[in-house]
Amino acid sequence: MASCPGENEFPCGFPQSICDELPPLHYLCSSCNNVLNEALQTQCGHRYCRACVLWLIRNNKDLVCTKCKQDPSSESDSSMMLTLDHFFNDMAINKEIQELRVHCVNQGCPWRSTLKDFEDHQSQCEYALISCNVGCGLMVLRKTLAMHLDKGCPNNKSTCETCSCALTPTELQKHSCSNGNDKKPTKAEKRPKDNKQVSSKRKEPCVFFEVGCTFKGNTEKVHEHESCNTAGHLQLLLEAIRALQSSVSSPPERSVQYPALGILLQGQNVASLCPQTNGDLETDSGDGGASDKALSLHDDQAELEVGQQLHALQQRLQIMENIISALNREVEKTQLTVVALERDNHNTMQVVQHLETVVAEQQQRLIRKDMHIASLQQSISAQQDVSYDGTFLWRICDVSQKLREAATGQRSSQYSPAFYTSRYGFKVCMRLYMYGDGVGKGTHISLFFVIMKGEYDPLLSWPFKHKVTFFLIDQNQKEHVIDAFRPDLSSVSFHRPISEMNVASGCPLFCPLAKLRSPKHAYLKDDTLFIKCVVDSSS
Repeated sequence: MASCPGENEFPCGFPQSICDELPPLHYLCSSCNNVLNEALQTQCGHRYCRACVLWLIRNNKDLVCTKCKQDPSSESDSSMMLTLDHFFNDMAINKEIQELRVHCVNQGCPWRSTLKDFEDHQSQCEYALISCNVGCGLMVLRKTLAMHLDKGCPNNKSTCETCSCALTPTELQKHSCSNGNDKKPTKAEKRPKDNKQVSSKRKEPCVFFEVGCTFKGNTEKVHEHESCNTAGHLQLLLEAIRALQSSVSSPPERSVQYPALGILLQGQNVASLCPQTNGDLETDSGDGGASDKALSLHDDQAELEVGQQLHALQQRLQIMENIISALNREVEKTQLTVVALERDNHNTMQVVQHLETVVAEQQQRLIRKDMHIASLQQSISAQQDVSYDGTFLWRICDVSQKLREAATGQRSSQYSPAFYTSRYGFKVCMRLYMYGDGVGKGTHISLFFVIMKGEYDPLLSWPFKHKVTFFLIDQNQKEHVIDAFRPDLSSVSFHRPISEMNVASGCPLFCPLAKLRSPKHAYLKDDTLFIKCVVDSSS
């Protein structure tokens, strides 16, 4: 069978190596010998993975069950054939398998849980080997993919616009070209670049880089980082707010550490220019009194501007605190909602399991009820058809279907209802082989007489001595098929029964099959036969 094509895909069964303990044999697929994945059970009782079934049926004709084929004691029948109609979902075994204790087989990964969580873990395991997503052909750990793309991937290089050197993103940041900016661009630089390739190699910063986040990557990686690091970004915002509170005393240092604070504090740059303005005024003016007055005016104006800036900073600080408080409340609400949903899901699963148990019990009761009804109907039919005068007329319907079943071996013979030779006489019946038996197999209808264990056997004279006559009725009343015999008194078939019925004895060449279908006669009409048995009690 084809192997599973992918890092985290299991179109066949789960490998046994992930299990903490050796799984039982009935948890294993009959085809791939792995732990069953979406188990399906055949009519012969063997289990397969759903993907294994689809693959086998698609690639084989007249497929036979693997286990049945390997078992020398099993006989070939239609239940061994693998077709979709022969399978049904094995929900019970699937639930048991989902609770198996498993572990991650990636080297260095400490993860352990149940099988139902295994595929989710595999899709995000940091220790899984994955291929580089820009097509360099190397296999790297998922947790080192970003470092590989940033520093070592030969396909993730950019060209220096000045010196045309191929550099990784890290090398490009540190690269300082000494050739100057007057170098003429090469043909490679003039050649238009593929927009898709440029966009895939371009590193974008996280939207929280202004408050200290250093993550960079392509658009998809940035979105994934932003959605998975909410707590870290909130912490960075908190640190930025604290820095903002202390920025009044030392704004230049904080502005360098957090670029966003430079925007918030840009008004302070105006205040920092005031001393230079004052010095210029003193130099240009010769009047000391005028200079003092201008200096005092500028001091008042600088103090007013600083106050305005402080007020604006306080307002922005309050807004950011409100935003963080709102975010914290939303996070708490989300956590409470998740807990409530998990609890509801657990309760729902318990209800579903209970209902499944109830449904299974009801199905078993229906099966027993149907069997009981069938038994009662058979008993009622037998009571209605019973005869006490040694003569019985047997009506056989659906002859064509019975002939096909007899020819294929599904049902080679059938018994008539029981009847009696007299009110308290022998209990007997007929046994019919539609496709023949013994010397008549395949060419004739074989009809036999059977003595059954009766209620009045102790009062009867044994062995059975009465003449038996069979009639195949021509429904046009022209030419009946008649055959008769007298019992062989030495045969155990006519001695008092020890079991429920004796061995059948009679006419293996009762009527040729060709004659049965002949248009000259009406033995078979409306797909119905009539066979009559007469026991001569006087003989």
